[in-house]
Amino acid sequence: MELPFEKLDRTILVKKEAITNEKYGKKPEYRTTEELLNNGVLCLNKPEGPSSHNVADFVKKILKTEKVGHGGTLDPIVTGVLPISLGRATKIMEALLKAGKEYVCLMHLHSNVSQSNIHKAFKEFIGKITQLPPLKSAVKRQFREREIYYLEILEIKNQDVLFVVGCQAGTYIRTLCVQIGKMLGTNAHMQQLVRTKAGPFNDKEWYSLQDIKDACTLYLEGNENEIKKVIKPVEFALQHLPKVWVIDSAVDSLCHGTNLSIPGIYKIENCIKKDDLTAVFTLKNELICLGRSLMFSEDIMKNNKGSAVIITRVFMDPEVYPHYKKFVERKP
Repeated sequence: MELPFEKLDRTILVKKEAITNEKYGKKPEYRTTEELLNNGVLCLNKPEGPSSHNVADFVKKILKTEKVGHGGTLDPIVTGVLPISLGRATKIMEALLKAGKEYVCLMHLHSNVSQSNIHKAFKEFIGKITQLPPLKSAVKRQFREREIYYLEILEIKNQDVLFVVGCQAGTYIRTLCVQIGKMLGTNAHMQQLVRTKAGPFNDKEWYSLQDIKDACTLYLEGNENEIKKVIKPVEFALQHLPKVWVIDSAVDSLCHGTNLSIPGIYKIENCIKKDDLTAVFTLKNELICLGRSLMFSEDIMKNNKGSAVIITRVFMDPEVYPHYKKFVERKP
């Protein structure tokens, strides 16, 4: 089962030929551990008990970093995927919060219901649903629409139902259980919940607090192998967004907040839609900024002038690449 961004056909479309000057910038995979500690992300397997804020603080103390953030708060009783950002990477968490999520849930029905009726009820909740957030929630309590991408029963045992659900960000699984129970003519509650995906972060490569501590200990002893497995470059967290790559001479202007014009584009993904939140990269795959697309992919490919992306958040420092007036672009 896949979230919407995982099913996209991400074909790369080349707008113009270009090469990058190796004197400027650095490929993400070549960053030092110190650089990752100041601008990296990791996938934490949150334990039951502490809050998301508490475990983020534990990571901060283990890694001795000045700033740590987390994406997509989990209740204390909920376990699983909790994206953690380090240092400057905390700025990208906002882009991750809107990514799709996946959960494995154990729901308990308060009375006996036939398995056939349970299966029928589950099918009714795939697609757009309306939810009223719980009394204890971080958002205004009003009805809002959310989308269930997939909802599959894994096992039914007596009055317990184990299922997996892929859903839009902001979907309350506790409320979903109550809604399913009402459709079945009974009450139901969420008994246990594990988040298995949050955008590109998933349970295939998550790390416990102990894993992080062990990797940090090895790093302090001179072995960087484990900590470089745990901490990913900040770019890892943006796999779910459509992408644009720009030529070297366009980078510095973007770092100063200038909107991206078509002449600066080297290549794009074919999945860009108008008004999409879009990630802009160098030819070395370094994150420069995020912005709102003004065109569809096909329009960018057809036109040779005009603004393509309005920049909303800059991540790269100015002068990492030279100003375009000083930059002599090497021809392929």
